Amino acid sequence: MQSDEPVNRPKDLSYILNHLGEERAGYHGAVAPPIVQSSIFAFANVDQMRRGFADEFGEHMYTRGNNPTVAVLRKKVAALEGAEDCLAFGSGAAAMAAAVFASVKAGDHVICVAKPYSWTRALLRDLLPKFNVLTSFVDGTEVKNFEHAIKPETRLVVLESPNSMTFEQQDLSAVARLARDHGMRTICDNSFASPLNQSPIAHGIDLVVHSATKYLNGHSDVVAGMLCGSEAILREVFKGPYMTFGAILSPHDAWLMIRGLRTLAVRMERIAATTEKVLAFVQAHPKVRRVYHPHAGSCEQPELTSSQLRRTSGLLTIDIETEEVAAVERFCNALKRFLMTVSWGGYESLVFPVCAVFPPDAPLRATGIPLSLVRLSIGLEEADVLIEDIAQALAQV
Repeated sequence: MQSDEPVNRPKDLSYILNHLGEERAGYHGAVAPPIVQSSIFAFANVDQMRRGFADEFGEHMYTRGNNPTVAVLRKKVAALEGAEDCLAFGSGAAAMAAAVFASVKAGDHVICVAKPYSWTRALLRDLLPKFNVLTSFVDGTEVKNFEHAIKPETRLVVLESPNSMTFEQQDLSAVARLARDHGMRTICDNSFASPLNQSPIAHGIDLVVHSATKYLNGHSDVVAGMLCGSEAILREVFKGPYMTFGAILSPHDAWLMIRGLRTLAVRMERIAATTEKVLAFVQAHPKVRRVYHPHAGSCEQPELTSSQLRRTSGLLTIDIETEEVAAVERFCNALKRFLMTVSWGGYESLVFPVCAVFPPDAPLRATGIPLSLVRLSIGLEEADVLIEDIAQALAQV
């Protein structure tokens, strides 16, 4: 069997997804790894148990800290991100929260992009001030905005590139350099791109977060989060919020994620090809005011798209050409091939209308967020089927 060392080269992708971390000789040659559904692990003597207590990060003692099935998943995702190690959580929100809590203390200051994922915003805006940690939200499309927001007590920069609704990007290399020069840590949510399409650590980012519920799992049957980075930082996270908060991923869910990773490359390739066709269609449609996507013609950051994103992803937002919420609702209700729900990144195509978050009588543009925005997640269906469905739904506007 090949070496079990982490690898991050394109030619090693199939090895990472199908073999890395899977010590088949240790479980009777089984092709699929077993689910080690055990909460605790026994030791032969006191000295072995003492060594286990000394390094719960690396030893199997208690599944709240370390589990063999979860360890297989950690190796794979770390290798995909080009990281030294990875921790698995019960959700992406838990992974982000652990990364943030491990990086700040009372009196510190955080800088975050202006439009992060809603639960990241809630963490920074609503929860951290209770512990005397304040956050400045800045337009992340310009590096100077991060620089202007720096205070003597700034310790952390939180990025989400691209973000998950209007897909603004940040210059990861430039922000990482700025942060290092000022002794600040950086965290980037890489859920939109997946490790196959973007590598924040290669740009100098310290920690990478994934809502693994999305592309990494890809089957809409697991809620999970991953946190990738150096072993030194992850040991710090492990000893603090990881073990304390206990927001762990179960062995069974880790096993489902390992199964989901087998098809990550082919799923992302299919989604990218389909999304390119859908983008071309909606960009040309007269009832679509604007399309938000890094690879859309209206993208205002083509240089970053070229330098940071290897290929397109399946999440896009369209702004319906209407001033009536009822027209937006007619479009969404008319879709037959898109399931209306939250989240994204699974095998199925989804639609999320922003207007569903607000009361039905809310003015279209009085909330500060255009209620004409509709987010589409492209799945594994045929492109012509999805385009035909969008066309008939737009006819209802």
